[in-house]
Amino acid sequence: MPTILHNIQWNEQDDLLHTLLHPKSDIIQHSLDQGFEAEVIKLSCAQGDLVLKIWNQQAKPDVEAQYQLLQFLLAKGIAVSKPIGWGMLHNQDQVLLTTFDGTALTNMNKKKIVQTATLLSAIHHVKITESEYALLPKYGFIDYFFPDVAMYTDISDILYQVMPMITLEQNRVIHGDFHLGNILTTENRYTVIDWTNGQLGDARYDAVWSMTLQKIYISERYAEVFRDAYLAEHSIAEEELHIFEALACLRWILLARQGGITVQPQAQQNIKQVIANNPLLAERNCEV
Repeated sequence: MPTILHNIQWNEQDDLLHTLLHPKSDIIQHSLDQGFEAEVIKLSCAQGDLVLKIWNQQAKPDVEAQYQLLQFLLAKGIAVSKPIGWGMLHNQDQVLLTTFDGTALTNMNKKKIVQTATLLSAIHHVKITESEYALLPKYGFIDYFFPDVAMYTDISDILYQVMPMITLEQNRVIHGDFHLGNILTTENRYTVIDWTNGQLGDARYDAVWSMTLQKIYISERYAEVFRDAYLAEHSIAEEELHIFEALACLRWILLARQGGITVQPQAQQNIKQVIANNPLLAERNCEV
């Protein structure tokens, strides 16, 4: 029986997908929670559970680059979903098929927070050979993480004051949006998902973005646990932490204004506290 997989023009696929495309394959389709960028579908079959991600919103990422990045990270021993195939629907929406690797983390505790910090540390420790650099996308920092920031002069004014304070080091694999919602668990195994923003970038920014999100959405206490665990393996100067936290807050404010994230009252209250405690933002009267 034809399935949604048969409606896709596959550009790359592994042997499992070739099997699933057989007319006699029995596949059951389940809807999952949808994100801002894509529709997500769970597919159950005799070979196991898979996830099909369809970018049918405004976002049009480079899915081929994601597919190759996942292959690269798997080969390096990083806990990511196995890519099964990528392609396009007839309307040109891009799709990515991967293994299904469990459910989101819940009931957080200190041990789990430390494990997530270890996950990010492992990503930032990936060794890249000279020939492998060409496999990894690299973007302009402001253009990528602060799109259309010029439309918000209060944000852009502070952004262009803070940026000269740091020299970017875009030489590490970064996730780009490492938070607990992008970590799945099954049978005590963690998997990092959603590599839409995966690229060569500055590991310090990647880590501090994650720390800042934890301050906003979880708690200051757990953010400190994550910070200490990560810094035990990656040294970041205190001044640099302040600078990258300022950039993270500015990006969060930009995303909130653009409708790219859901802003709950508690989150808004928490980021105001982060801003008040950040010397670079407090002295510049940054507002949410």
